[in-house]
Amino acid sequence: MDIRRVPYDHPDALKLDAEVQNEYHVRYGDGGDATPMDPADFRPPNGVYLIAYDEAGVPVASGGWRVQDANGEGNRDGDAELKRMYVIDQMRGRGLARRMLAALEEDARAAGRVRMVLETGTKQPEAIALYSSSGYEPCEKFGYYRFHEESRCYAKRL
Repeated sequence: MDIRRVPYDHPDALKLDAEVQNEYHVRYGDGGDATPMDPADFRPPNGVYLIAYDEAGVPVASGGWRVQDANGEGNRDGDAELKRMYVIDQMRGRGLARRMLAALEEDARAAGRVRMVLETGTKQPEAIALYSSSGYEPCEKFGYYRFHEESRCYAKRL
C-alpha cells in the first residue's frame, strides 16, 4: 500500500469522500456528514489528508486530521480531529484502516498535537471496534454532532 499526502480537494479525495458520504447516508439516512470542512483544514501545519493506493494506483482508503483547539464545540487545546477515515468495500478486512490510523497519529504527533479525537456513530460498529482496539477511549462529546443521540466520541493521547 502506497500512502500519499494529497489535498483534501484532490480528485481522488473527492471520489472517496463521495463514497463515504453515501455510506453515511445509507447507515443514517441523513444525506451524509454535514460537519463544515474546508480543504485548508488539511493543509500542513493545520492537518493532513492521506490516501492509500493499491499496486495498480487505485485509491482504496483515506483519512485526515485537522487542528482543533479549545472552542465552543468541546475541543481542547492540542487536539487533532480525525476525519473521513474510509476503506472501499472490496479492500476491507485487510488492516488498511489500522495502517491509515497509525500514519495519521504519527503525523499529528510530529506536528505537536497531543490528543487525537474523533466522532463516529452507533451505526458504525466496525469503526467503534477499530478505535477501541487501537487505544481510543470514550470522551466528552464535541463537534457538530455533539447533541445527537447516535454520536459517539473517542480520544487517545498521542
